[in-house]
Amino acid sequence: MKLELKNNKVFFESKGLKKEIHPFWLRERVNGEKYVDKSTQQRLFDPTQLQENIQIKDLSLCNDFLEVNFNDGASTKIAVIDIFKEFSNIDEIKQIKKIKWDSSFSEQNTFEFDENLFETYEMYKALINFYQYGFVIFKNVPTKDNFIVKFANSIGSVRRTNFGEFFNVQSKSNPNDLAYTSLNLAPHTDNPYRNPVPCIQILQCIENEVAGGLSTLVDGYTVSEKLKQDFLDYYKILAEVKIRFQFIDQTIVLEDWAEMIKLDESGNFKQVRFSPRLDFVPLIDKEKLKLFYSARKKLSELYNSENYKIEFKLLPGELLMMDNYRLLHGRTKYDANEGNRFLQGCYIDYDSTEGRLKHLKRKFNF
Repeated sequence: MKLELKNNKVFFESKGLKKEIHPFWLRERVNGEKYVDKSTQQRLFDPTQLQENIQIKDLSLCNDFLEVNFNDGASTKIAVIDIFKEFSNIDEIKQIKKIKWDSSFSEQNTFEFDENLFETYEMYKALINFYQYGFVIFKNVPTKDNFIVKFANSIGSVRRTNFGEFFNVQSKSNPNDLAYTSLNLAPHTDNPYRNPVPCIQILQCIENEVAGGLSTLVDGYTVSEKLKQDFLDYYKILAEVKIRFQFIDQTIVLEDWAEMIKLDESGNFKQVRFSPRLDFVPLIDKEKLKLFYSARKKLSELYNSENYKIEFKLLPGELLMMDNYRLLHGRTKYDANEGNRFLQGCYIDYDSTEGRLKHLKRKFNF
């Protein structure tokens, strides 16, 4: 990539193609104190109110900065690297490569909590790990006074649902969800019936006095790629057919239609939704349904296979943050008579972790 200046025009060249940069595009990016608030980076002017015939009066390229004077009296100095980033549509978060993992996962993916964690390099590393593996565990997080809410709000903002700002995961009578029992919970994603689905789930162990009740995780990304590799027809139909996910209790009905494997606009992995107790397949062509049911069965077999699942016991003070678009989670059965098993949970969205990571990247000049 390079810039070329000619006759008061700026040209951007990439992969053998050269195009002129519109003068108005550069005018919108004037960045002096007169034009931009330094603390918020918000414009102090409305570009829709500028004259349409903006022209470059003169310009120069010096020390990796483009200096431009415009015919309306404005001037600016723009880092060339910033122009390249915009033309490349670089998303710093998407550039973090997902690392596939299975039951052999042995990476050290735990971090120590302290009260200053959220502004530290340790938090930066934890968030990088989160985007690489889809989860991270923080140890010795305070357990009193619903601290999980403060933890979540220190990264971003809690996503409130009908379960509240946070929810207590423990066995109770007349539950409105199987999570509030001592039964085994097979690998699943949370809230597949919502639009949009909460992106990130946080679960903190408050008490755990039982022998069972192990937490389980499965990498939906790894499994989806395996399905694509070995059973392409299954992969395609699960990424094509939208099914209805539904939640009903005494006060609310929630529904959403979505694919079990959702792809982005480039055809790459974006999200999995899996909760067999909550899904309803539409009435479609019989042969297509036959293929779909076979595909769903195979996907379930992979999710529940010992080849892809990890199990571990969350201890009091340990907090698990996991990507609800990528990971499936569950729990082994336990005996409630042995003692208390008490976890608290809440949700946040991607803008929370993305915003915190970009802030720390800026803070440490990465």
